[in-house]
Amino acid sequence: MLYHLLYAMSPEVGGLNVVRYVTFRTAAASLTALFIAFLVGPALIRALAKLRAGQPIRQIGPAHQSKAGTPTMGGLLILLSLLISVLLWANLENRLVWIVVGVTVAYGTLGFIDDYQKVTRKRNEAGLSARAKMLGQIVIATLVSVAIYTDPSFDKELSVPFFKDFTPNLGVLYIPLAVIVIVGTSNGVNLTDGLDGLAIGPVMITAGTFLLLSYAAGHARIADYLAIKFVAGADQLPIFCGAMVGGGLAFLWFNAYPANLFMGDVGSLALGGALGTIAVLIRQEILLGVVGGIFVIETLSVMIQVSWFRLTGRRVFLMAPIHHHFEKLGWHEQTIVIRFWIVSAILGLVALSSLKLR
Repeated sequence: MLYHLLYAMSPEVGGLNVVRYVTFRTAAASLTALFIAFLVGPALIRALAKLRAGQPIRQIGPAHQSKAGTPTMGGLLILLSLLISVLLWANLENRLVWIVVGVTVAYGTLGFIDDYQKVTRKRNEAGLSARAKMLGQIVIATLVSVAIYTDPSFDKELSVPFFKDFTPNLGVLYIPLAVIVIVGTSNGVNLTDGLDGLAIGPVMITAGTFLLLSYAAGHARIADYLAIKFVAGADQLPIFCGAMVGGGLAFLWFNAYPANLFMGDVGSLALGGALGTIAVLIRQEILLGVVGGIFVIETLSVMIQVSWFRLTGRRVFLMAPIHHHFEKLGWHEQTIVIRFWIVSAILGLVALSSLKLR
């Protein structure tokens, strides 16, 4: 909205020409989201505490009982600042922006319902059943994937990192692939959100990496130079990614150890779904698996643990997701968080390096 207003005034006010540039609006969106989240954060924490929206703690696993009652649903802070910032600075005539916004709101609503049931019933297991939550995620992702697939500009070819000319055409199989990417990323972020600051670090690193990837994909010359797919309209997605980074930074201020606010499913499901959708839109699904390697590892650790236990009655890890395994080994919570961030940053650099190693 602000972009459209300022752009319309630019012929009369020369200095406003700067709003034409996506780079400026991406920076503005980041700072706007950061400011909004810092402004709203303390009031939101007080409101959630007053409503007794405290996080129930599981009775098994590492001892985190001192965190019981810490306000959850803090993802509302990120989503509020993110969405307002995007609406202010993005080109609202861009279809891709509305697709990502729609997924974010839909997954955020699903997560809010789950969080609300947990805090009102005072039990961590009292939210939506795993089957109901998964079904909701799949339905949303399928609708979005079909909408993307039926777009005439969608060429249905898979981009494979490090290979310039290997782009297999998946045809209708692209729909289940997109569903897996969106649902998998959403659940991956959700599983990673188990320690103070653990999930938001890789989320910001992934968003920052996809800020650069979407900027490149949205510019024909840059895309051609890097031998990646040009996606018309993708040049507006860096604004969304930038706003996610800005909102995430402010949230980290309140979520850093010892946390005053937890993200909750309302944040983790929405942010993961948004990242997965962006990856599908700019045709970098496989690179998301590299950049978001932390989310992949967390998800695989749960799948391996459950499968092996059902087959043998024994466990591979001391506890899953894997960050709890390291807690059981005696690693301090902050040590785990910082090391996971470092790994995430390395994976982001590996993903960006693939743009030239072809």
